[in-house]
Amino acid sequence: MNKEVGKINVEVLKKFNQPGPRYTSYPTAPLFSNEFSAEDFTREIAATNSAENTSDISLYLHFPFCEQLCYFCGCNMMVSHDRALIREYNEYLKREIAQTLPIISRKRKLAQMHWGGGTPSYLTPGEITDIGTFIKQNFQFAKDAEASVEIDPRGLTAEHMAAFRGCGFNRISMGVQDFYLPVQQAINRVQSEEITRQAVVWARQLGFQSVNLDLIYGLPHQILESFAVTVDKIIDISPDRLAVFNYAHVPWLKKHQNLIKAKDLPSADERLQILQMTIEKLTGAGYEYIGMDHFAKKTDELATAQRNNTLYRNFQGYSTKAGCDVYAFGMSAISQFQNIYAQNVKNLKDYYARINAGCGATSVGYRMTFDDHIRKETIMQLMCHLEIDKRNIEKRFGINFENYFADDVKKLDVFIEGNLLENNAEKIKIVGAGKMIIRNIAMCFDAYLTRMIKEKPVFSKTV
Repeated sequence: MNKEVGKINVEVLKKFNQPGPRYTSYPTAPLFSNEFSAEDFTREIAATNSAENTSDISLYLHFPFCEQLCYFCGCNMMVSHDRALIREYNEYLKREIAQTLPIISRKRKLAQMHWGGGTPSYLTPGEITDIGTFIKQNFQFAKDAEASVEIDPRGLTAEHMAAFRGCGFNRISMGVQDFYLPVQQAINRVQSEEITRQAVVWARQLGFQSVNLDLIYGLPHQILESFAVTVDKIIDISPDRLAVFNYAHVPWLKKHQNLIKAKDLPSADERLQILQMTIEKLTGAGYEYIGMDHFAKKTDELATAQRNNTLYRNFQGYSTKAGCDVYAFGMSAISQFQNIYAQNVKNLKDYYARINAGCGATSVGYRMTFDDHIRKETIMQLMCHLEIDKRNIEKRFGINFENYFADDVKKLDVFIEGNLLENNAEKIKIVGAGKMIIRNIAMCFDAYLTRMIKEKPVFSKTV
């Protein structure tokens, strides 16, 4: 299933460089509405937690605090040096979980946990242990549970890493972005190669099963030659997984990105050259290109899951734990069940008020329609398996694929003509460099996209 990317035609890819979703969900987050209330979410939890339900669950905790602002950041975060404020947030986070626990079936095991932010490693080792112990006391971990945490090596100590390991974490994800100092200075994130390597060494000494590193291309002052040096250093560090993201410059959504000067950003041509070089170096070093910016060693679970058609995608990115209900806690966190999405309020004042009132922190959400389910499965097959099995879709939903998607399939012609996609009676398959524009291909099946793009700019460019 993991085909070679093939020769990259930069001119072909340039014409597909347009705004589009990343499809960590379908429908996408801009469609979430306050018509879906905290009461709706509570009822959904109760309805999906019968005594007979023993299916595994996933847990996401959002820690919004950072020591300083990275100018490229698109996350819901805040800078604070007030440790009392951080401790207060931690207590509210535990209270939110405690308020939800009585309606979650105790027979359901925790198969996946992720702490994101912000910067979870900005917590002190004692704070990490306190929250980790609280989770262990209230959830039963599956034997093969996957527990990952986002790490910033700046300010990190061996004690932080030991605390995470003691809480059951077995995977870390760490941002690098670029080792080139002029780039680091321009994005306000100076992070040496030495401290990055030290964090990886600690992780391996402590028995973490997997290390993921994040790179970003398209940052200010980034050039092909300097980023090639960074990629070579990353290959030498030898992480199990890599994410190579395209910088999303959306200052109309994230005002602090105005601190990055548009004139300092590489051109579309330069971005594509950097991406092409990165793909060639990583695949040449033995990494498989999973798609959507992700690479993994051939022995990694992600690569295995893609070959076995068991790969899944949610708000934490690609996952091997398909089908788990995601319970998300903390401000702005997004829960994801089979039929609904529910997102918490996005600021501390409202978050604390909701927890104090004991009425749930949900601010917006969405209940899926039958059409949404069909399109979600179609898009997720494409994003995860690099193909759509038409007969599978027909069998699952009782439709005729060609009739149901008659208007959508016509949009695929431009990709077929560019040798990026194949469409036959049984399957629609991404081929060659089609992996690089997988978002664009998925957009053909999005029933809401045209209306959303007309209403307001909410998406970054796809390449």
